[in-house]
Amino acid sequence: MKKYASLFLLALFLNGCDDGDLTVDTIDFDSVTPVSCVDFNENSTSNDPTIIYKLKSQEALILQLPKTEGLVNDPGEVLYDIDENQYRVLYRAYNGTVAKDNICGTIPPSTPNVTEEWTGTAGKIRITTAQVTTDPDEDGATRIKAYNHTIRFENITFLKPSGPQIEELFEYGTYQTNVTPADLTFADVDTGKAFKCADNKKVYNYNASFTLTVENLDANLLSNVPTPAGQPKTANIGTTNNKVVYRTFASGSGSITSSYDFCAAQLPSLPLLSQTWIGASDTAAGTQATIEVTTESVGGIIIHTVVLKNVVLTKGGSSFKLGNSFLLGKITVE
Repeated sequence: MKKYASLFLLALFLNGCDDGDLTVDTIDFDSVTPVSCVDFNENSTSNDPTIIYKLKSQEALILQLPKTEGLVNDPGEVLYDIDENQYRVLYRAYNGTVAKDNICGTIPPSTPNVTEEWTGTAGKIRITTAQVTTDPDEDGATRIKAYNHTIRFENITFLKPSGPQIEELFEYGTYQTNVTPADLTFADVDTGKAFKCADNKKVYNYNASFTLTVENLDANLLSNVPTPAGQPKTANIGTTNNKVVYRTFASGSGSITSSYDFCAAQLPSLPLLSQTWIGASDTAAGTQATIEVTTESVGGIIIHTVVLKNVVLTKGGSSFKLGNSFLLGKITVE
C-alpha cells in the first residue's frame, strides 16, 4: 500500500493515545480551510486515496476519500457512507503543535503524541460541487479554472473515549481543486490553417494535446462557390449534424500530430482519450450556436474560413464558452 493509503493505519498504531494538556468536548474547525496532502488530479494514474485535512494548533480533523468515487470535478452532488475503510473521518487532539507531516508523512513524527481520538463510525458524507470560471474576455469566452467542493457530514457517529456521539449536521468546509484552463491555441497558429476530411464531412484543427472538430458537416458548407461579401454560409450546431467535439488526451500517452488519423471512423488508440466536450447553444443567454463558412477564390485557390459562433462546450454538468466568434481556421482547396 502506498504512503497515503497507509496513513491512517500507521498513525493509529504508531501514535497511541497519551495523557496531555488538551481535553476536548466539541470539535470546532469552522474558521479553518480544508487542504490536502497532494493536489487533487483526477487524471493521475495513482490509486492513492485523497486525504483532506484541517489543522489547528493541537488538533486535526481528517477526511479520507478513495481516488475514484470520491471528489468529482463536475457540478452536482454525491453522497457516501462513512465506513471506516475507504470513506473515513478521524479527529485527533495532540499534546503539542501538529503539522502537515503528522498527517501526510510516510512515517509520522514521534511527537506530538495523540491525547484523544474520535473515529467516525457511521453517517453520510455529502459533497456539493460547483465550477469556478474565469471572467468573460472581450469576446465572451470563459474557461473553467477550479471546482469548489462543499463537504458536510450528516448524522455522523463519532466513537469517543467516553462513548459514541452523534452530530446531526457537521459542516466540514469547502475544498477547492484547481484545474488547468483549456488552452485552445492551435498548432499552426501563424497561418491559421485548418483541415478537412476528403468526404467534406469533418473539419478540424488541433494541437499536441487536443483536437477540435465539427462532425457530420452539412455538405453545402464546403461548396467551392465563393460567398458574397458579408454573407457566409451558415448552419446551426447540433448534437448529430454539425456536431462540435473538443477532445483532450492523456499526458504521457503520446501527442497529436499531422500523422494522426483524424478522419478514421474510430478514434486511434493512442494517444489515450482523456475528456470529451460537446458543443451546444447557450440556453441561458438564448443564443443559437452556429458554424459560419466564408468562401473566397484567391488566384484560383479556394479558401474556406470556418468560424464557430456562440458555442458552449459541455461535459456532464460542466461548461465553458468558446466565445462569441471563434476562428477554427482557414481550409485551402487547390
